[in-house]
Amino acid sequence: MVEAVFEVAVAETDSASNPDSAVLPSPSPPSPLPLPAKAEMAIALPEGPDGNPIPGSDPNPSWFTPKRLLVIFCIINMLNYVDRGAIASNGVNGSRRTCTDSGTCTSGTGIQGDFNLNYFEDGVLSSAFMVGLLVASPIFASLAKSHNPFRLIGVGLLVWTIATAGCGCAFDFWSITICRMLVGVGEASFISLAAPFIDDNAPVSQKTVWLAVFYMCIPTGIAIGYVYGGLVGNYLHWRAAFWVESILMLPFAILGFIIKPLQLKGFASSISKNAETSDEIIVQDGDEDNSKSELQAIDEDVSAKAPHRFSSIVSQVSRFWKDMKALLLEKVYVINVLGYIAYNFVIGAYSYWGPKAGYDIYHMSNADLMFGGITIVCGIVGTLAGGFVLDLMESTISNAFKLLSGATFVGAIFCFSAFCFRSLYGFIPFFAVGEILVFATQGPVNYICLHCVKPSLRPLSMAMSTVSIHIFGDVPSSPLVGVLQDYISNWRESALILTSILFVAAGIWFIGIFLKSVDRFNEDSEQGVPSVERSNRRPLLDVNVETLEESA
Repeated sequence: MVEAVFEVAVAETDSASNPDSAVLPSPSPPSPLPLPAKAEMAIALPEGPDGNPIPGSDPNPSWFTPKRLLVIFCIINMLNYVDRGAIASNGVNGSRRTCTDSGTCTSGTGIQGDFNLNYFEDGVLSSAFMVGLLVASPIFASLAKSHNPFRLIGVGLLVWTIATAGCGCAFDFWSITICRMLVGVGEASFISLAAPFIDDNAPVSQKTVWLAVFYMCIPTGIAIGYVYGGLVGNYLHWRAAFWVESILMLPFAILGFIIKPLQLKGFASSISKNAETSDEIIVQDGDEDNSKSELQAIDEDVSAKAPHRFSSIVSQVSRFWKDMKALLLEKVYVINVLGYIAYNFVIGAYSYWGPKAGYDIYHMSNADLMFGGITIVCGIVGTLAGGFVLDLMESTISNAFKLLSGATFVGAIFCFSAFCFRSLYGFIPFFAVGEILVFATQGPVNYICLHCVKPSLRPLSMAMSTVSIHIFGDVPSSPLVGVLQDYISNWRESALILTSILFVAAGIWFIGIFLKSVDRFNEDSEQGVPSVERSNRRPLLDVNVETLEESA
């Protein structure tokens, strides 16, 4: 396009200097020159046939500002974990049917009562959504290289909305299990891509704090889910809890399709690629017939290439395995995820069995409200404190490992001691302090996942981290604790055995302190898109034409 404009300008200059060589009787007024090709590609503005931005188009990539993006992602993340807390609450999960030795039987309540589930089946139900999550997370991370990540989030949230409504319509164990798997598919797109978006647009000096705010929604959402599930399950019906969740998520699913999509750092814009294609098919002399013939030729070419799509799929799979190999060879990433697996094994079982254990050990008449209240306060305080402390220490991978190992070790001591108390009044303060320290890990652990790999691998890094902590962490932990409880029939002993695994997590993260670590946030992506230096530049959402022209 730029070369075409240059040729027209040269032709007009020759015409002016040599009237005999002029083709046109009178030269038309020169059209305004478009931005340089590099700038056009960077801002990805909608273009007209002349290569100029369409009048009235917004130079900013999206309506979102960094803070709006953070708020919306936090709400979505919280709804995801409200769902997890609700299904674990006594109001939604309920209790089994019981019969005494004399033959007197009582009907069960909630999901467990309606479908007559044993503890193992109940534990499987809590982990069923992980199956969809594990399968879909790597797929969405790979698709982010060929499709706009923001649109992928919209697709995932729509699946989540439909699946959650299906949970409320389930009629037996297998139907609700399948719906829970689809909930995991919907969540997969969001958890893989949201953190890289936030990391791209957070202020440089507050990156860990912004990640901490986002991950604060995990304990907060679970805690609200306990309270919400208890109230809705007791006053309405457990099915209504899922229907309300679906209604609340629907606006965000729609938003993912109607708002101008954002682009992740380290990935070439799909709009820019379309702009390159449109440049090739535009005819310089403006002949409409020639333009149509070229478009028709392109359509025929695409049709001819249809049988070769299989090779394209093979190429994508090959790239995926190449990226996976790069992740597995990164020792910092592997150690971080191994510690995270052990940590999540405990947290997953806490979140699901906590209300039941508290009810049995300390005879809490309102276990949902008690555990929900403690987790809300401790989750908010701990997660924010962890991000703030790491930024204060200076956000480096080595410092993150120091914070992870220290906070987890001390937190494990307090949580273990809490379950040793016979009195509820001794349990609450110790368990609260332990939860604050344990939740302080959320910001640092995800900071390492994002910064120990190059930008183009961040979605896959987050996806595989999520897959690993679930498939080896909270997916087996809930059923295994259920089997353990069926065997020993003592919730206090089960809780103490479970809590001791936190010491293993602290030890693994302690090893990470001594590994050679490199912050790869500034490395160029494999697509050749230059990364933005980690300085006081504007976030990606604040790009404008003037700065692009200056950089060009």
